[in-house]
Amino acid sequence: MSPIISAAELSSLLSNQDLILLDATNSKEAFDQFQNCHILGAQFIDTNTALASLSDDPAVGGRHPLPEPETFAATLSDLGISPVSHIVIYDQFNGANAAARCWWMLKAIGHQQVQVLDGGLKAAILAGIPTSNKATTKKDKTNYPFSNWLFPIVDMQFVADHVQLDDYIVIDVREEKRYNGEIEPIDTVAGHIPGAINVPFQGNLDENGCFLSPTALKEKYSQILGDFPVEKQIVHCGSGVTACHTLLALHYAGFEIPNLYVGSWSEWSRNNLPLGKLVD
Repeated sequence: MSPIISAAELSSLLSNQDLILLDATNSKEAFDQFQNCHILGAQFIDTNTALASLSDDPAVGGRHPLPEPETFAATLSDLGISPVSHIVIYDQFNGANAAARCWWMLKAIGHQQVQVLDGGLKAAILAGIPTSNKATTKKDKTNYPFSNWLFPIVDMQFVADHVQLDDYIVIDVREEKRYNGEIEPIDTVAGHIPGAINVPFQGNLDENGCFLSPTALKEKYSQILGDFPVEKQIVHCGSGVTACHTLLALHYAGFEIPNLYVGSWSEWSRNNLPLGKLVD
């Protein structure tokens, strides 16, 4: 199953009883936006409470540390999701935000049928997919089995030990100005992990906010990743959310899923570790 689904393809699945639609929009007004307009039948999944286990100290695990697998499985159970559910996730940012994180978590827990809506909510509306501002009827609770995360994760110490090694590649997917240290709208310190290269996640999308074709993504990332084996590839962002957009793009292009550094810049920058900047 392709990890990306078009709005036209989704239209043909709307009558499928196993279909579960998840709205993963992540912003300060996310739930209000969901209540104002969501795909008919979609359920809201909160980035901060369902896709992360927030703590009072981002220096330990970053701003969006992963929840325990059994906690996430309980969330899926509450949403009426079973291992046979066909899940389609969207957000208002073309999958560039929490939809990709939700996809990664579902795949990492072993779920098979899960896709991200190409172009997000905007594409659904343009395709004439019904929307609503009414509350979605809650599905019957299930008992989703849990296991360990099946995709590779690395911690801050591992990154610190390997980022300067010639046989490792560490990719920072934040926008160029944040990587350069010109701006930092979220975390306390601007800059990047010394030795990491910058490949902004926005480059995974075309001018319409849809993913580039698998062929185009394959060509792009083949040049970037070169001969680095997947176990020596590390991807990160600010807090482990938008990094999943690049992991999604890589999977869409046919690559294996590399290591995710969940703590990302939000953790690294708070631990008195070396800081890189391209501007003063």
